[in-house]
Amino acid sequence: MSGNFEEEIRSYSTAPFDARFPNTNQTRNCFQNYLDFHRCNKALSSKAQDTAPCEWYQKVYKSLCPIVWVTKWDEQVDSGSFAGRI
Repeated sequence: MSGNFEEEIRSYSTAPFDARFPNTNQTRNCFQNYLDFHRCNKALSSKAQDTAPCEWYQKVYKSLCPIVWVTKWDEQVDSGSFAGRI
């Protein structure tokens, strides 16, 4: 793991610009980063690798998404009824 990547994670204050989501409404950006975090965790933990790179996605979705949404999605993931493909 490069020290530069870890330093970027610690030093950013909000979600950076993502060219995939150029509009003002960041709902899809929020949801996509939530999915990316869980996919990253699943992929790296299945290979018994360090999941630290996934923290970047988590910090981004936590800065974009309302807490109520994240809480609801977490409950759905735990119960197996989440609509997204993880």
